[in-house]
This record gives sequence, structure tokens and C-alpha cells, in this order.
Amino acid sequence: MKFGSATCFTDHVSTPPISVPGGNIVLTGFMGTGKSTVGRLLAAALDRPFIDTDDVIVSRHGPIADIFADHGEAHFRSIERSLAHELAARGGLVVATGGGMLLQDDVRDALAGARLFCLTAASDVIVARVLGDDSGAIRPLLAGPDAEANVVRLLAERGARYRMFEEVETDGLTPDEVVAEILGRIRPVAGND
Repeated sequence: MKFGSATCFTDHVSTPPISVPGGNIVLTGFMGTGKSTVGRLLAAALDRPFIDTDDVIVSRHGPIADIFADHGEAHFRSIERSLAHELAARGGLVVATGGGMLLQDDVRDALAGARLFCLTAASDVIVARVLGDDSGAIRPLLAGPDAEANVVRLLAERGARYRMFEEVETDGLTPDEVVAEILGRIRPVAGND
């Protein structure tokens, strides 16, 4: 399974990487960049528990689409903030966040002690992945007649915030290749080479 077509990695990092031993590793990025898939594989490679924040929210509060429909995005974001503080109190996790979770200052501050990676992909790759997703996931922020226009708009709105994190490009790579890239970045820091 390939993620897309290009094979580049970006080196933009706004702050120097921090060490990982015992700390959490958090994957963020836009929907369709592979956070959950890569997170599961990375957790297995490091023998760490894996937490998908969207899965936790669904198990506690019901489907995300229903939360958005019944209570609005602001309520959903407050649930994410509470969960971020809960996860920050734990260590040794690999966490995959929802695409907008770390765009909130309070969440970013709560998880500041973690090693943060932002998985990225081109908008056309994201659209192909999301529209080709047969998991049954409903993506409330892509609702409407033109999912591609929504992706482009949201990426433009979120781009500067996503670039605050260490980026890992996923275009053209398998999930295992993305995991290998992340491991190569954390192992020298963690002393596991």
C-alpha cells in the first residue's frame, strides 16, 4: 500500500527536536496523511501503547459526525483539549491526533513535552486517500459538494500551524517507509541506534 506519488521529506522545524525516552510521540497533520496507520506501526516498532484520539473520543462520546451535528465544532474541540491534558499526564505513548487537535494553543501547550511530528501530503493525494477510504469514516469538515475545495481551503487555513511541527512527507511512501523515516529521526535522540 503506497500513500501517494512523490518521495520527498521536508526539513522545516520551528524548534529543535526534543528527546524521546519515556516521553510521548505525537503524530498530527491533516486528515488522510496516515496518522492512525503510521501511529499503529510506529507503536508496534517501539513496543509502546498506541492511542488514536479520535477512537478515544468515539468510544467515550459517540461518532464524531454526531458530536459535530448535535453540539458543534467548539464542543468537539473542548473534548480534544480535555483528552490532550489526560494524555500529557501519561508517558511512553504513541499518539495519533485528529487533524485539528494540535492547532489549538491549549492542546499544543499540554503536549509540549512530547516529540511532535506533522505528517504531510499534497492536497490531491489527501483527496484521493480520503475519498478512497472504505473504512466508513465520516469527515464532517469535508461535508458539501466539493470535498477537494474543502481540503484546499482547510490546508491553506491550517498550513502555518502545521509547519510549526517537524514535518514528515508521506506522498509516495508506504506506511512502513514513513515509520522508518520517523524512527531514523528519533533513534539517535533516544539512543536506540
